[in-house]
Amino acid sequence: MKGQWTTAILYGVLVTAALALGLATSRGEPPSTVPSVDNPGPQGLRALYLYLQESGAPVSAHANAFDAPGLPTGSGTVVVAAPAGQPVTKSETEALREWVRAGGTLVYLVARDSKQRQARLDDWLQVSDGPLLAPSSEGLPPEEKDLTGTTARVWVPVGAARGLEHFRVAADRGLTVVRPEAVPLAGANGAAVMWRVPVGSGEVYVLAGPDLAENRRLELLDNLRFWEALSARGPVAFDEYHHALGPRREPPSARGLWVFAAQALVVGLLYVVARGTRFGPPRPLVEEKHRSALEYVRSLGWLARRSKVERELVPELARQLRRRMHERLGIPLALPEDEAARALEQTCGLPAADYLAAREDLVRTMEQREIRPSDYARLARRYARFEDIVTGRVTPPVTKT
Repeated sequence: MKGQWTTAILYGVLVTAALALGLATSRGEPPSTVPSVDNPGPQGLRALYLYLQESGAPVSAHANAFDAPGLPTGSGTVVVAAPAGQPVTKSETEALREWVRAGGTLVYLVARDSKQRQARLDDWLQVSDGPLLAPSSEGLPPEEKDLTGTTARVWVPVGAARGLEHFRVAADRGLTVVRPEAVPLAGANGAAVMWRVPVGSGEVYVLAGPDLAENRRLELLDNLRFWEALSARGPVAFDEYHHALGPRREPPSARGLWVFAAQALVVGLLYVVARGTRFGPPRPLVEEKHRSALEYVRSLGWLARRSKVERELVPELARQLRRRMHERLGIPLALPEDEAARALEQTCGLPAADYLAAREDLVRTMEQREIRPSDYARLARRYARFEDIVTGRVTPPVTKT
């Protein structure tokens, strides 16, 4: 009887703890990821909307469909920021096309998630995914930290990008616009993040993701100047209609109940496992003796002695050293060997004669009919020493004059 009461009390304590954790989880609402002008979070557009409004620019939140009246007249701008609430219809796409052809400017911020893409707009502008962008902190002040971002250079400073140099975007995929009249305006390492597509008297700017307008990156580099240039053309309307009526989300209370139910189920399963009948007594632990690390090293050494040196390994020593010189010392890869040797001597003190002598030794070795392991070991030791000097692990010898 005493054991049953102890079990019941223990189970009650575990259920109470699970309920407390479930309620604590339901309190914290994660920040919204919708790029809306009403979202003040890091991925929202509230800061841009308020900045343009306080600057005196005629800015508005467009809450109607594109085929309904209300689009900016004349040389206005419409911003479609990766909407995922409801799709842009065929009639809306035609209305947008006619409006741009009449002189309007459309800024289409393409959603990075393929499931949230606007198929009608992508088909019209012929948008597809591009290569990945490499992280970069170019242009950022030392005190600025943007670990998930990268810097995109302005390749063609025309239109709203005139006079601009760098944009700060997410280190994610770029995009490709295959229309013949499309021009890539900005990107990094061959991956474009901004395209300009002329349509009649107007133009369309296609951007990879809403990064340039998000609250967290609005003040970085030339992001804000791009929107200032657009607002100088006339009214700016942010599409809010297609952010609404999105997928139904569970209220925080319902999500907390599901968390509590899952935790109670886990606690119940743990109780069943703890109190259940075992299949038998635990077996003795079997001790397994593995080979020592020294045996593996000896085996690899024996295998290396038996094998022959592949010819491709020899020039790879020089290529690896040149890559280290480029990464650590900024010596270009295309620089001739004699000039690279002088630059190496000036930057880290390694005599140019030593570097050129090692290069000549490598060339002579490559000209041999058969490369012996001792030849490769000799070259590997010399180039390893050079690499240690380039990376700063050792200091070069002092040259006597």
